[in-house]
Amino acid sequence: MRYEGRIFRPPSEADALIVQATIGCSWNHCTYCDMYSDKQFRVRALAEVLEDVERAVAQLGPRVEKLFVADGDALTMPMEHWLPLLERARAGFPRLGRVSCYAMARNIMAKTDDELLALRAAGLSRFYIGPESGDDATLRAIAKGDDAATHVAAARRAHAAGFECSVIVLLGIATARSDEHARATAELITQMDPAFFSALTVTVVPGTPLAKLAARGRFAVPEVRALLTELRTMVEHARPTNALFRTNHASNYLPLGGRLPADRDRIMATIDAALDGRIALRSESSRGL
Repeated sequence: MRYEGRIFRPPSEADALIVQATIGCSWNHCTYCDMYSDKQFRVRALAEVLEDVERAVAQLGPRVEKLFVADGDALTMPMEHWLPLLERARAGFPRLGRVSCYAMARNIMAKTDDELLALRAAGLSRFYIGPESGDDATLRAIAKGDDAATHVAAARRAHAAGFECSVIVLLGIATARSDEHARATAELITQMDPAFFSALTVTVVPGTPLAKLAARGRFAVPEVRALLTELRTMVEHARPTNALFRTNHASNYLPLGGRLPADRDRIMATIDAALDGRIALRSESSRGL
């Protein structure tokens, strides 16, 4: 398998085969992110991608159960790239049960209903979407590029076509609007109604616009108590139908898991115990990206 630059995938795709069908991120303006800063976005030649798939089929065919299509927003690929890729993957990996990719809201909105249905029928089944916040002022500040309403519309179109959505939000990204961010994000989760909901904690990565703001004293990662308070507000007010909830990413101080709404009271009680100092938090040395 050939890869260009650093490769990223969601934690739940740790055991997936990764096929790099696009290079970088077509947006690449988010102030907190340097994942694709070293790449110029492009769609790889279909022949190259299919060659990689053929190599994986020859080496791993019966063992591949998950396929993650990279890089940052592979959904932007045209259908004439997606459909041959999915067809070959389905034929070559007999145990393939899931194909997923990162997706920006605008990528989903750019596909027609018929195109989304065709992608789902061909085997693409899960979108990882990172709105980070439901607060439009915060989304503008971090240069996310899509507002809350667009994320909601994208999720609803994805659901209508039969896709699972996994939604990622970011604790601590809105220091001046912490409560607004937390409450609006809870409402966004309610409206997007994902099957999976996870929270990460913002990290100031050197070289990013956020790092430049931090150097000028215009941004600082909130204290742990403020981060936990944001998390508690999100859990308290989010009303997804039935979402698997996780904060097990290495950036977080308090790893949590459960289902919302079924485990809401237990999760909130755990957060309260952490706020009261009755539960040990992940040490700084154990945290990371």
